[in-house]
Amino acid sequence: MQKIGKIVVAVAAALSLAACGQDAQPQQTAAPAGPPVPSSNAAPATQSKGRECTADDVKTTGKFGEAPTITIPDDCDPPKKLITKDLSEGTGNGAKAGQALQMNYTLVTWSNKQKLDSSFDRGEPFKLNLGAGEVIPGWDQGLVGIKQGSRRLLIIPPDLGYGQGGNGIEPNETLVFVTDAVSVPTDKG
Repeated sequence: MQKIGKIVVAVAAALSLAACGQDAQPQQTAAPAGPPVPSSNAAPATQSKGRECTADDVKTTGKFGEAPTITIPDDCDPPKKLITKDLSEGTGNGAKAGQALQMNYTLVTWSNKQKLDSSFDRGEPFKLNLGAGEVIPGWDQGLVGIKQGSRRLLIIPPDLGYGQGGNGIEPNETLVFVTDAVSVPTDKG
């Protein structure tokens, strides 16, 4: 199982266990369908630097198909909303909910600026059905419209990521992905 898949399953299991005994919360299954939507009741961990970062503040290197490097700045705060930016645009139709995608990615965590995971390192794209809840909400939302051959930066706030953390990801962590759309189905008809 790929590392991101292990993270998804581990977080879903931990959140399901934490929900035991809470009568008001509906249970969600911890199947490969992804984690439940994380709560966003956490307080900021560090003092503000005065402004939120933008996509242009995060620096990346490499082109489509190459393992990227991601450099997170020190002079701004992590964004509170999902940010997407196409670093290079592919061709064809944009991805829609319900489509099977194959993506390569590198993940860097905001707090320690370290690479946590990369499908490039494994040499095998990550497969998902867009919008099916198989991945974190930041991916389901942030990959809509991506075209085959595109490279997209995703800056995902904790409420659209792993929220309470686990399996190598700290609670309330902002996630920075560079994703390559290896395969996006074409519409027929």
